[in-house]
Amino acid sequence: MKSNTSKVRTAEIVREYGPFEGVKNVGGVTFDGKTVWAATGARLIGFDPASGKEARAFELPADAGTTFDGKYLYQIAEERIDKIDPASGKVVKTIPAPGHGADSGLAWAEGSLWVGQYRDRKIHQINPETGDIIRSIESNRFVTGVTWVDGELWHATWEGEQSDIRHIDPQTGEVLESLEMPEGVFVSGLESDGAGLFFAGGGGSGKVRAVRRPRGE
Repeated sequence: MKSNTSKVRTAEIVREYGPFEGVKNVGGVTFDGKTVWAATGARLIGFDPASGKEARAFELPADAGTTFDGKYLYQIAEERIDKIDPASGKVVKTIPAPGHGADSGLAWAEGSLWVGQYRDRKIHQINPETGDIIRSIESNRFVTGVTWVDGELWHATWEGEQSDIRHIDPQTGEVLESLEMPEGVFVSGLESDGAGLFFAGGGGSGKVRAVRRPRGE
């Protein structure tokens, strides 16, 4: 829910990566501590955030949210979520996605997967073993990327011709602060580097953008 007292800032884009060769769209993004992974439709690509150069790629369905649990990658692929060995690219487990194909962002925290539901304007916490919904958080805008960092839940929105990145209360869904993206710049996937940046998938731009994360006042 939108809070009238939330802090609204202009997003600071500090770097752009891509567009990458053969990539027309970027959906989900995640970071494993070394490599940034981006879902690009039929390929999951990994690039070095220091150089921006593509380092790895797996040929597998990768059309929405992506996340990393410290050992495995998880990738939304149509109506399912694939658990992937990042060393080999092999899918080791599959669970149903809660939105049955209407899923967007994906994050890992507290032993659970957190799945954005785009047009439903929700984020579901789900059991990573079964796909069962544990609880849901409501938003007032279309939800795209989702990430947790330092105990904070952030998600991206993309509705009409406007996107922002929001820090929300994970219990109530109240917006605590938001970063408004420049006109014409949209956010699909969202991930934190665990420090001062978000990696934001750029949808049809084929890019990933590094956005400064506010660190208190």
